[in-house]
Amino acid sequence: MPTLRLAHADRITFSDITLDVVHLRGHTPGSIALAYNDVGGHTHIWTGDSLPGGVGNVEADPQRFASLMGDVQTRIFDVFDDDTWIYPGHGGDTTLGAERPHRQQWRERGW
Repeated sequence: MPTLRLAHADRITFSDITLDVVHLRGHTPGSIALAYNDVGGHTHIWTGDSLPGGVGNVEADPQRFASLMGDVQTRIFDVFDDDTWIYPGHGGDTTLGAERPHRQQWRERGW
């Protein structure tokens, strides 16, 4: 049983590490990504199954797709640089720069 519910823009700090919470509505209830700004390098984001290759788990529900795609656009792509590393829940690591050109394709297929 969770003892703390995270919300968009919350911060989690442990030791000298701070993670920013990015709520991504539409994938599953309470779905979040965690972003770490490595001051000596790139930003790193753990996205669960919301990236890469599309915004998965929404194929049968256009409203969920629109919600998740909107959040991924405004809360990930509009905020972070192309050199941001993405660590998905499955599949290989990628960068926002590698994924950015495919957004229209995701919109057209609905996932």
